[in-house]
Amino acid sequence: MNSDWTQCAITPAVSHDGFASLGVAVYRASTIPFENAHAYATRRERGSEGYSYGLYGTPTTRTLERKITELEQGRRTLLTPSGQAAITAAMLCLLQTGDQVLIPDTVYPPVRDFADQDLARLGIEAAYYDPTDIDALARRMGGRARLVWVESPGSTTMEVQDLPAIAALAHARGALVGCDNTWATPLNFKPLAHGADIVVEGLTKYFCGHSDVIMGSITVRDAALADRLRNFLGRQGTGVSADDCALVLRGLETMALRMSYNARVAASLIEAIRRQPEVARVLYPALPETPGHAVWRRDFQGASGVFSVVFTPDAAPHVAAALDALRIFVIGASWGGTRSLAAPMPVRAHRTVRGWEGDDLVLRLSVGIESETDLAEDIDRFFTALRREMARGQAR
Repeated sequence: MNSDWTQCAITPAVSHDGFASLGVAVYRASTIPFENAHAYATRRERGSEGYSYGLYGTPTTRTLERKITELEQGRRTLLTPSGQAAITAAMLCLLQTGDQVLIPDTVYPPVRDFADQDLARLGIEAAYYDPTDIDALARRMGGRARLVWVESPGSTTMEVQDLPAIAALAHARGALVGCDNTWATPLNFKPLAHGADIVVEGLTKYFCGHSDVIMGSITVRDAALADRLRNFLGRQGTGVSADDCALVLRGLETMALRMSYNARVAASLIEAIRRQPEVARVLYPALPETPGHAVWRRDFQGASGVFSVVFTPDAAPHVAAALDALRIFVIGASWGGTRSLAAPMPVRAHRTVRGWEGDDLVLRLSVGIESETDLAEDIDRFFTALRREMARGQAR
């Protein structure tokens, strides 16, 4: 009989026969025990799907990876601590000193910062290109091009890129193509089916859906590339929490319903916002005037609930003060959660290829799952406050 101290430390095995659950079990592990010394010594022979150490996955993390892989129509998915980490890991794994990476001018600003600071330090050239000009991209591609990055729609300003055309060009030059698909998710766009080699998702947003987890994913369509990325992430010591994966799996179950509602309400709000005299234009791929709209209609299955508003020169200076009148929309970054968000975004400093036309401030809105009526009233409240602030400014 073991002592009480030993009994406290050892967990008894219980039968799972006859038990089933619709929820995914949370398997937390650093150490994974082996049956015997031989199994431990030959653990690397288990392959990329085998279990050897918690950093490389548990049944919980593998369940999320498998679910994402099937949605993306890919070969393998790997998880990272954030969407930004997914992008930087993909670039660091695939690029080396002397290589060139092509990045759209409308890319998520932290990616630009990473390229300008860290890739440059490693001797990797980041060349920025107009996201809607294939000919300009071709001219920018040098003989050292190894990766073309795509973000479609573009961060904040929502330009849609012609991924099939970009992929054809890149592959002809011997470069891989990666795509940030966080706005659309695989429910509305499948980059791997349109020529991309790599697709990255910010699981923080629509997948999780509740603004309480930060995570990213990398999905590829080539097994060798998957192994290369898996080994790189292992060497970097990059892993994710099984508890966080369980939360993303829970959020994923309602993602289609949430996104359908988000898109429907966004379309309704946009219709009202476009009528306001203080609005210069609304940026949203489903609108004909948004750059790349024809590509969106051809390749995408739908829209999400994220769009941006550009204000007239007279109104723009007063937007920040008017945002304090909001009661339902929360002022904050990110998107895709249950709460609607408003984020004033500067644009001009993050453009180097083609200057941004219009006021520097763009208001990005993300629709949550609140009542459509309440959200519409909150938008009206904002515009009433905006007009009041404009009147005050004229009176000074």
